[in-house]
Amino acid sequence: MIAKHVPMRSLGKSDFAGLVRYISDAQSKDHRLGHVQVTNCEAGSVRDAITEVLATQLLNTRAASDKTYHLIVSFRAGEQPDTDTLKAIEERICNGLGYGEHQRVSAVHNDTDNLHIHIAINKIHPTRHTIHEPYYPHRTLADLCEVLERDYNLERDNHQPRQRGAAARAADMEQHAGVESLVGWIKRECLEEIRSAASWAELHQVMQSNGLELRARGNGLVIEAGDGTTIKASTLARDLSKPALEKRLGTFEATAKRQAQQAQRSYQKKPVRMRVDTTELYARYQSEQKGLSVARAEALAEAKRRKDRAVEDAKRKAATKRAAIKLATGGVTKRLLYSQTSAGLRNDLEAIRKQYDQERTKLYQGFQRRQWADWLKQEAMNGDSQALDALRAREAAQGLKGDTLTGQGKAKPGHAPVIDNITKKGTIIYRAGKTAVRDDGNRLQVSCGAGGDGVQVALRMAMERYGECLTVNGSPEFKAAVIRAAVDSKMPITFADPGLEKRRQALIEKARRPGVPPVGQEPPPHRRNGLRNLSQVEGLRIEGEAVQKPAPAPTQKPAGVSEQEQRKAKLRAEMEAKKQDAKGKGVADDA
Repeated sequence: MIAKHVPMRSLGKSDFAGLVRYISDAQSKDHRLGHVQVTNCEAGSVRDAITEVLATQLLNTRAASDKTYHLIVSFRAGEQPDTDTLKAIEERICNGLGYGEHQRVSAVHNDTDNLHIHIAINKIHPTRHTIHEPYYPHRTLADLCEVLERDYNLERDNHQPRQRGAAARAADMEQHAGVESLVGWIKRECLEEIRSAASWAELHQVMQSNGLELRARGNGLVIEAGDGTTIKASTLARDLSKPALEKRLGTFEATAKRQAQQAQRSYQKKPVRMRVDTTELYARYQSEQKGLSVARAEALAEAKRRKDRAVEDAKRKAATKRAAIKLATGGVTKRLLYSQTSAGLRNDLEAIRKQYDQERTKLYQGFQRRQWADWLKQEAMNGDSQALDALRAREAAQGLKGDTLTGQGKAKPGHAPVIDNITKKGTIIYRAGKTAVRDDGNRLQVSCGAGGDGVQVALRMAMERYGECLTVNGSPEFKAAVIRAAVDSKMPITFADPGLEKRRQALIEKARRPGVPPVGQEPPPHRRNGLRNLSQVEGLRIEGEAVQKPAPAPTQKPAGVSEQEQRKAKLRAEMEAKKQDAKGKGVADDA
């Protein structure tokens, strides 16, 4: 489990309402949004909670920093804690950060490979109206995660950050955007060469041979690539900071302008290394992005021309009205008409401006540039198999865990339900009724708590893709549900696990036996609260064959016998039957 604070660098971008709308939006995906919870608010809905929080934030007029705290709690792939566990984890983390009494909205998301919780917290206390900023929150979150992992039996994560600041942000960019950062490229290509330089001249030579330039800026040193990307030298390693280098090499010595022809290699923004060749895909991506920029510029220019024409038409109409008013008589009437014309022009110009702003926003959204990984995801959603293979070839893709179904050999294409989403790791999420089935190309995973219909859908997909022999992994409950679904659906499948296959065969054999009610079935009313002896059993089983007990012959009244004698005979028969039952019971007890 990992808990991470997402800081807002600009106060102008601090928007509690926008954050809550994002985390509580299903985005037309059936399985994206899980449990949504509002805490410490009088409001009963998310919409009313937004209004209440914004009103609370307005009561603090002195705070100049971000008033909203965005926290993400992510779990390992395959972990599916129940709702009560997620609520308890959310509450304990907020209490540990000092936000136990603060207003907040949390939402569980299932649309990625890792179940995660978004928590939007109001930093302003609801009664004191003071702002609270946790002290060294990364340390507090690391300690909380270690305790929660132990208390709730979750898979352990490494909570000691390997890198911070710009290096951590560069690693995040490579992870989410899929594009190699300058920090990562230098560490992989030439960091050891830079460290081994014995003089400033040798260090500058190493920089130039790799298409880099080392120069002073302020009190430190920066490294600039050929495309203008710049990083601090200390971001690569602490021993490359200016004080550390001057201690080892002496006072800093600048160099002449770098020569591009001396560069043996240079940094370029390319995809991170994958297990498949993405040269063609990346060229198509770059071409589309350039075309997107051109098309957006043309569309914005056309929208600007339409706006200018509309403004000119509005002004022309107003000038015509003023010319007509000028010919009219009456001072008071003229002033009133002039005033109405000016007000009408202002309203028209305001309407034109609003329409232009809306059109610009729509154009920016429609022609929005995408990161490499986002573009691959979009192309995969459109049915591009090469883009899907590229996503699955990323280093971040490690396969599904938990309750899974798989087979032997390479998967074959087969019928699939409607696609709900595709993650950046290439996992396809299918809609299966109220549950979801995930496919990473090698195995299928069924959502936690899936019903019989969802398990049957997953079994049918697995049979079409992997054949009739399947391997089942996961919890005992999931394995039992798979066996029951296989028997109920009568699919011609077998299980690779001998134990599971034996249980499946036993259930099938049990279902074939005629006249044998299933275990646990409630008896009819006349058979309840009593025991039957051998003479009352309706059928006997001998060597697997059922022998039915013949029905008793109907009683007939003997000729010449009075009713009193018949009652006496019946009473004697009942007493004799009771004696026989007592004898039978004694024999059974002795046995």
